[in-house]
Amino acid sequence: MTRRLGPSKLVIASHNKGKLKEIADLLRPFRIETVSAAEMDVPEPEETGVTFFDNAALKARFSADLTGLPALADDSGLCVDALGGDPGVYTANWAETPSGRDWNLAMQKVEDALQTKGPDAGRDAHFVCVLAVAWPDGHVESFEGRVDGTLTWPPRGTVGFGYDPVFVPLNDTRTFAELDPAEKHAISHRADAFAKLKAALF
Repeated sequence: MTRRLGPSKLVIASHNKGKLKEIADLLRPFRIETVSAAEMDVPEPEETGVTFFDNAALKARFSADLTGLPALADDSGLCVDALGGDPGVYTANWAETPSGRDWNLAMQKVEDALQTKGPDAGRDAHFVCVLAVAWPDGHVESFEGRVDGTLTWPPRGTVGFGYDPVFVPLNDTRTFAELDPAEKHAISHRADAFAKLKAALF
């Protein structure tokens, strides 16, 4: 049986400022007080899962265990058809450098990988988001969202994060990083997953 979330404090199990803002904005109408894992001194666990669900559940359980509060985690990524679904669950890994994550480098890696496929390689791609809510007793609920589109180059826009500057959603000509945040919230993979979460938990 699905467990409901009432007005309470909820840990957002992420250290990514872009994700934290998006999730806090989505939760605001539900009288949920959000606090980030970083604010609770919860470190980032190693993401050892092989699926988006595995990693989202792992992160949510980790924060719920350490704080004694319900926790919401997001695992999301860019899947490029011509690259066999890469970077996929390893989306953030493509941005890792010795001095932190460099998303410009990550976008360049995706473009370089596409270029090696030749001029006929398709540029279809989609973002996937799995939201997992974990309670301190170990119970987990999860919800998956998706948005389809194509990749463009060079990157465009300044208001997104991650791979947003190279992703153009279907039926638009602007990248996610060129959309007003409210427009992106209405159509994004995170919004799709959140709509399912909202219907089930609130």
